[in-house]
Parts: sequence; C-alpha cells; structure tokens
Amino acid sequence: MLWSHEALGVQVLLSEGGGVRLGAPGAEWDSLVPLVEVVATGHGREWSGERSVDSAIGARMRHQGHLLDRQDGWDRLRVRLDDPLTGLSAEVELSTRAELPVLRSRVRLRNDGTTALRIESVSTLTLGGLGAPADFDLHWADNDWLAELRWRQAPLREQLVDLDRSAGGHDGRGCFERSSRGSWSTAGSLPLGVLTERGTGRSWAWQVESSVGWRYELGERRRSAYLVLGGPDDARHHWSCLLAPGEEFTTVPAALAVVPSGGPEAAFGVLTGYRRLLRRPHPDLDALPVIYNDYMNTLMGDPSSERLLPLIEAAGRAGAEYFVIDAGWYDDDALGWWDSVGAWEAAERRFPGGLQLVLDAIRAHGMVPGLWLEPEVVGVRSPIARSLPEEAFFQRGGVRVTEHGRHHLDLRHPAARAHLDAVVDRIVDDWGVGYFKFDYNINAGPGTDVDGQSPGAGLLGHHRAHLAWLESVLDRHPGLVLENCGSGGLRMDYAQLAVAQLQSTSDQENFLCYPPIAAAAPTAVTPEQSAVWAYPQPEFSDDENAFVLAGAMLGRIHLSGFLDRMTGDQQALVAEGVAAYKAIRADLPGTLPFWPLGLPGWEDEWLALGLRGDGATYLTVWRRPAPDGAPGSAPQAARHRTLAVPHLSGLGVHAQVVHPAATAGSVHWDDELGELTVELPHAPQAVVVRLAAD
Repeated sequence: MLWSHEALGVQVLLSEGGGVRLGAPGAEWDSLVPLVEVVATGHGREWSGERSVDSAIGARMRHQGHLLDRQDGWDRLRVRLDDPLTGLSAEVELSTRAELPVLRSRVRLRNDGTTALRIESVSTLTLGGLGAPADFDLHWADNDWLAELRWRQAPLREQLVDLDRSAGGHDGRGCFERSSRGSWSTAGSLPLGVLTERGTGRSWAWQVESSVGWRYELGERRRSAYLVLGGPDDARHHWSCLLAPGEEFTTVPAALAVVPSGGPEAAFGVLTGYRRLLRRPHPDLDALPVIYNDYMNTLMGDPSSERLLPLIEAAGRAGAEYFVIDAGWYDDDALGWWDSVGAWEAAERRFPGGLQLVLDAIRAHGMVPGLWLEPEVVGVRSPIARSLPEEAFFQRGGVRVTEHGRHHLDLRHPAARAHLDAVVDRIVDDWGVGYFKFDYNINAGPGTDVDGQSPGAGLLGHHRAHLAWLESVLDRHPGLVLENCGSGGLRMDYAQLAVAQLQSTSDQENFLCYPPIAAAAPTAVTPEQSAVWAYPQPEFSDDENAFVLAGAMLGRIHLSGFLDRMTGDQQALVAEGVAAYKAIRADLPGTLPFWPLGLPGWEDEWLALGLRGDGATYLTVWRRPAPDGAPGSAPQAARHRTLAVPHLSGLGVHAQVVHPAATAGSVHWDDELGELTVELPHAPQAVVVRLAAD
C-alpha cells in the first residue's frame, strides 16, 4: 500500500508488478481500475464499449516513484507512472486536507517517448472496489433552462444491469454516464452526483470542475462498482490532444467527498465546505449585499432613463445596495441589440443626457451601479465583428462560428483579450461601475480548430484563458463584483465559481416554479454565491410577494419587480423582507445545507431548505398549490407539515418567524423530538424561520 486516508476510507495500492490503483479498503485487486486511464490513437481499449476503463495504456502504466508534500494547506501525494511501450508518463496529484474528507485530483501527462501521441481521453480520478451495485442508490441532477437542479434518485442496479458473468466471464460494455454538451457546461446535467450505500448512509459525492468538457461514469468491474471522473474526450466533446515528444497536458480538476453516514445531505455539506476553500477571497462573500436587477419580470432588456429612475428610487427605499442595469443599455439600433452587441457603448436614444446621469442617480440613492455584459460574444452586425482579426474568433474549417446571430471570441488571442480589457476598464474606471453580470447565452458547440488541433482542445484552451482573464479583471479591480450567468444556470460549475462571486440560478419567470430551484441550489453552489430572483409585483397578493422574497433569503437576494408601482403597504412589505434578510445574512456564509423534507421534487407541494450554522439554524418552508390546483385555502389536514431537525433536539431552542413579519401561518417547535411543525393555511405561502437558543 502506497497511501491511505482514514477519514476518506480510500487507499492507493501498489501491486508486485508495479500497477497502482485507488480503491476502498478491503477491495479485491481485480475489482479496482488503474489509477489513470488513457486512450490514445493506436492504443485503445482492451475491452471495447462505452466505458472509459480497460484502456491499453492504463493497464500498462507502472509505478516509477511517488512524493508526499504539503502546499497551501493541502497534503499532496504525487504518483509518477510510466507506460514502457509509448514513453507516456503520468503524474497523478491527489490532494487532501486534515479538516475535510475530500480528495482532489488532477493528472499531468508528459510524452517522454520519441513519437507524437494523440490523446483521445484521460481520466482525472478513478476509484474502484466500492461494493456490489445492488447495495447503492444513485443521485444525479438534470439541469435545463428554466428547470435547473432537478435531482433524481434510483437504485444503482437499475442503471447497471445485473449480467450473469458465469458463462462469458466478462464485465459489461455499458455504464451509467453523464457528460456536458458544447460550451454550456451544465445544459442537461450537473457535473456532480452522489452514490449512497443503503443501510449505512455512507456516501461518495463528486464534482468535475470544468466549464467545457466533463464526464463521469459509474460502472461495474468484477461485481463491484467503480467511478471515473474526467474532462473532455474525443467521443463526446471532439477533444483530442497531440503531444509531441516533451510536451505536456494537464486535466481539469475533480473532487471526491466521502462521508461515513448521513447520506447525500452530509455529502453536500462536505462539498459546501470544499467549495469555500476553492474560491478566490472577496469581501462580497462575507457582506452579501442586496442586489436589485431591472430585468426579471420588469424591464426585460428594455431599459431607459425614464423607466429606470423611478425604479432606482424605489429600490433604494427598499434597502437594495447594488442596482444592476441588465441587458439592453447599449441598444441604439432599430433592428435590435441581440446580433449587434460587442462594442458595449451606451445607447444615446435610451439615455438622454447620457447613461452617466442614471449611474449618478444610483449612487445618489446609496447603491453601487452595475451593468449586464456578455463578454465572450460579438454580434454578427457589430463593428467589432469586422475590426478584430479572424483568429480572435472561434472557427471551424476556416469558417467563423456563428450561433444565434453571434460570433464567439477566442480569449487565447491577444486582440480578443485587449478588446475586453479596454471595455471593462472603461466601464469601471470612467463610469464607476462596481458590478458586472457576465452572461453567456449561446452554446458554441464543440469549440474551435483555429489552432490546428481538435475543436474540443480549442474550447478547453479558451476556457482556461477565460478563467485567467476573469482573474486579471479582479486583480486590476479587486472591489469589483462578478456574477456568473449562463442563460440562468447553464454554466454552473466550480471552474467559474472559484473566481466569480455569484451564480445565477435560473431565468425562471414563474414564481411558483422557482422554489424547487432555490431549494436545491446549495447542492451545487454555496448559499452565499446562490443568486435567486425575488420579483414582487404590484398585482401580487401580500402572500405572493412574501413568497417570492422568502425564496431568496437563504441565498443571495436578486430583487426585481415594479417596486415603483406598488402601494405604500406593498413597498413596506418589501422593505421589511430586505431588512429581515440583512438581519440574518451575516450567519449564512458559515452554514451547511440540509433538506428536512428531502431534496425537492419539481411538482412538490411542500418544500423546505435548511441552513445549519454554529449559532442558529434557518429554514425556508414553501407551500405551493397542489399540482393542477388553484391557489387558496386548503383542508385543515393539508395545512401542516412537520420537519425533523434532529441536530437541535434537546438544546432548548425556540422558533422565530423572521419573514414575513405578519403571516397567517404559524410554527411550533418540539424541543424533545427535535421537530418543527409549520402551518401554512394558504397556497402559495412561505415562511423563513430561525431556530436558536438565544
């Protein structure tokens, strides 16, 4: 054995022949998979199929040495492997921290041979010997526009057919897999999942940290489950990498969290702590200022001085601390702005006297101004599409990529970066803007082959250049706040969120559909980065306005709505909600999520999200109209739900409704049982509850 980690319950094993594998203690060698799986042209698999395991190079890799050291608070094991046939070497870096049961991995390949190798796939992390698939439940998340973060559960054995190996003696050719598609990293699925052992609650949770290609795979080897995490590959992402002698390639990172009990909830808690370690430090992550954004169900991309000034005044009265002018502020074209973006100059016809007057009004009402920007795209009618060189854009076969009226910048090119640097510096330095909502509204497909390599390699190169550009923006403007938006939540990954301060969770406009998204958001995003729309409206009832505000209170409030058209009582309700959030927000950055009613279902009538902190526990409880039901009162039996909060049992806490200030609902805490009973007599209705001993 080379290495073991007691808290994680994994070990690195070395065979007499020099093979190296990562697995659970006690697992049989044959149930494990090689520490690195590599497919190269001319060196495929030893057992053909959809799986990424059983690669010829992976089977040949042999241990050449290893090193234990410590860097930036992480304990590192670096294992060096060589393939004697091709000369390909791999350094597998496994990083852990004493206080957190997480294993982070990445792999560096180097061609130490004499002949170029075209790499078609390489794993970032492999783990075998988990146990019989019949003993596990699998949890994964579907993720689509307006319907993000939809968690599903099924027995692992339903996904991995039980094949009778007694006759043929072979493992199957298939597996359970999820992967990205194109340049929206989370369009379709999230790059994370959980495997839970029935009975014990022991769980393995994982995430792949890539904004471009990623894949995870669960399969069966010698009647035991295995897991493989990786970045882009040839079959799914049009990615391959030609390594000439002496050249290197490093995979995207991936992480594995292991908890001995507590199931997915405990695993998500560990991932939450891990994500906080990954992030770039920023004051916003502690202050959690309230953001008003004029877009959602309000101006919808059609701002002007006339429309904005009343909203600015109303948002300031409500207690907002940032005011973001969303899409359309640059639209000075009768043909529309969608395919003309790129120069990012304010539209004169929208802002008589200049946009600066509006930005000054935002500051005069005590708020920091922000603007929407979609930096990676250039409209086909934009002058920037003609002024930048061809090589500054994505291309395929010498033709510039065009998608939904836009071209895509390639940030590996200095002219593309210089253009965006000039835009950002002008807006920040000259206009005094302190917040950018960086959106991303096209899927550019597999990437660009402008550099002569594969499209997927071009996309990965752009992705890494994009992250470096974001870092450079914050280096120059350390107080600037960056929101990561990809048509809502279609680029919701911790490559982006290690740099950006906030994540847009959805573009969902129906307030009754938002609760399952808001409730599930902490599975993928730390609460203090989770931006949830709260769009109260003058035509809403008080219950409805309180409902939309409640949905954002255990994350980041993205306030919107026609606050300027509300009655005085309605405006007071919004201001009360914002004040309630400000009273609790200092507690949120240290909390861990839990779900007393289970992970939310898309059509659930009752939903609950909890955040557990050192001094207090917070719960948001929603009641929606039953599917196909009309809003209104419910029979007495349907008005109540009891939520188990066992970690507070017997501690003498009491329950306080922190929002709304006036409600027809009620809460009752049973300290002996550790249960909170919530009564919500109407639908829709929601409450935010604080449980604490003080």
